[in-house]
Amino acid sequence: MSKVQTVSTTASDPTVAAAAAQFLSPVVLGLQALTVNGKQAHWHVRGANFVGVHELLDTIVAHAGDFADTAAERIVALGLPIDARITAVAAKGSATSVPAGFTQSDDLVRAVISDIDAILIDVKAAIDGLDEVDLTSQDVAIEVMRGLEKDRWFLVSHIAA
Repeated sequence: MSKVQTVSTTASDPTVAAAAAQFLSPVVLGLQALTVNGKQAHWHVRGANFVGVHELLDTIVAHAGDFADTAAERIVALGLPIDARITAVAAKGSATSVPAGFTQSDDLVRAVISDIDAILIDVKAAIDGLDEVDLTSQDVAIEVMRGLEKDRWFLVSHIAA
């Protein structure tokens, strides 16, 4: 018996690659911004919840980096480059709610939640936009959403009454 090889037509379809890049690139840039701004928050947290928030922010930064890597690698696997250099992140207009200096933990948590909410808008657009174009790329966006929503929940739990 001979083995039959199947070749993915997705990787060679420029329409699919372009759609994946269109929808996943803003997600990558937002996640890269969260990585930088989350680390800024991690260094400057103050207050009664210092240790818990400080350590949680490190986890969220690591997750954001992993999510960005997953989405960027999907674009590259489809044959297109991704520009996620800091200049590209800044050019996207990735505004942050994270202040530059020392901040009380509750205020800092709210700021990071706000940044995550902004990324989730792009993630939702990717999920919706990729629905009929490329389910594998859509799955990447769904994975990112699932993880970001979990991290958001952990942050909200720190400030919930």
